[in-house]
Amino acid sequence: MASRALTPSSGRRLSGVERAAVLMLALGETHGEEVWKLLDDDEIRDLSAAMSSLGAVEVETVENLMVEFASRLTSNGGIVGDVESTERLLTQFLPKERVGSIMEEIRGPAGRNMWEKLSNVPEAALANYLKNEYPQTVAVVLSKIRAEQAARVLAILPEDFALDVVRRMLAMESVQKDILERVEQTLRSELMSSLSQTSRRDAHEVMAEIFNAFDRQTETRFLTKLEEAAKESAERIKQLMFTFDDLAKLDSAGIQTLLRDAPRDRLTVALKGASQLMREFILGNLSGRAARMLADDMEAMGPVRLRDVDEAQAALVNLAKDLAARGQITISKSKGEDELVY
Repeated sequence: MASRALTPSSGRRLSGVERAAVLMLALGETHGEEVWKLLDDDEIRDLSAAMSSLGAVEVETVENLMVEFASRLTSNGGIVGDVESTERLLTQFLPKERVGSIMEEIRGPAGRNMWEKLSNVPEAALANYLKNEYPQTVAVVLSKIRAEQAARVLAILPEDFALDVVRRMLAMESVQKDILERVEQTLRSELMSSLSQTSRRDAHEVMAEIFNAFDRQTETRFLTKLEEAAKESAERIKQLMFTFDDLAKLDSAGIQTLLRDAPRDRLTVALKGASQLMREFILGNLSGRAARMLADDMEAMGPVRLRDVDEAQAALVNLAKDLAARGQITISKSKGEDELVY
């Protein structure tokens, strides 16, 4: 895609941090919340300063920025991350001394922040690795990570093996420094290295999740623009998006589980703006009394804002993904094909 100069209404070219500020403003409070949580204080200050002094930005500028972002991410089927590219990127947003501190930590001595990183490894991946280690080694590892993560890993490990690990954790005294360093080094060279090679997600899947977070008007606008700039990428993203209407592909047990956990007020608003087919599907999976009560609630509610409908439907989609991630339901884009794993 031909690169366009991204300029606000003043005609001034946007800097890197200003481009990030535009993206965060476009995401808004609801969809930008998770991004803000990942930023440190310096990044928040830099972004906030840029946002407060940005001024008016033309709609076309925002659209061009989003489309360029989507096109760059999907044009080569992925992104490549290394130390050098990370440092170049951080330099655009953070003061030089702050970048130096971060990069020093990344390049620092073996084991630095290892346990914090390990606590963010998916429990299934960690359990799959640890089940082939000595129980005493597993006990050391689980004693060093967050209790919540350790609990999830123990629940996945074979029962007899897990009980052996628990007994060793109970009897464990202080671990010698050299032993701890060897465990850390092994985890870094084997587990972390393996994860870095296998956990890169398809860029189109990442972008499909971002598009899922848009309200329907924004989604349509950006997909239309992306179709003009990168038609194949746009089609791939549409195929991967999991929408409210895809909930109709849940099996009977899956939709029953979802409806049991769904907040009633959210469900009412979501159905208020749903297609007739989706209304019939949802109401048909409720008891007669519950279906009548929900229909009455929708009737009494009166007109609702499209934005509220979008948010309610997105909340139900996210609930379905959470349930699927916990193994309580199975969701797929098409019946009998290509199950989506979250």
